[in-house]
Amino acid sequence: MKRFEKGGDDGRMKEKDFEAFVRQYEKLVFTVCFQLVKDYGEAQNLTQDTFLSAYRHIDTYQGDSYKPWLIRIASNKAKDFLRSAYHRKVDTTDDLEALPMQSEKSAEQETVSRDSAAQIERLIREMEEPYHKVSVLYFLEEKSVEEIAAILERPPKTVETQLYRARKKLRALLVERGILV
Repeated sequence: MKRFEKGGDDGRMKEKDFEAFVRQYEKLVFTVCFQLVKDYGEAQNLTQDTFLSAYRHIDTYQGDSYKPWLIRIASNKAKDFLRSAYHRKVDTTDDLEALPMQSEKSAEQETVSRDSAAQIERLIREMEEPYHKVSVLYFLEEKSVEEIAAILERPPKTVETQLYRARKKLRALLVERGILV
């Protein structure tokens, strides 16, 4: 394990050593950040923040290996980011809830909606092949056309055609049963 020299009277790392330090650990730090935030750009920003924080506090570090220390800094930066993003989302939701609703569903309408959803699911599950598997995967399991094509070992164009026809059949059944007008 390479030990980086701290320079000067302030206990800070020398510039050339810090550059080597960043090169050695940047992939690790970026990976930690990206795994937590799932956003490439934010992971890059958090990686920079991690190294900036490490540089500022290197004089207080007493351990033998920088790796666990950097991982802890990176994960804390990512967690702080996620918490702040969560609060921004919650604040926005709270603001929306304060706005008057154009129309609120009654308990009866909610029950009808749930019943309709259950009937639609039942109709999808009762579809005949070649539409059954495609419909279940697409409508109920929310798989993409590409994922369905891979699962069923069918060309994507075939899956698209089957989905088009399945929608048509489903629409006709929904109209016939009075679920859709």
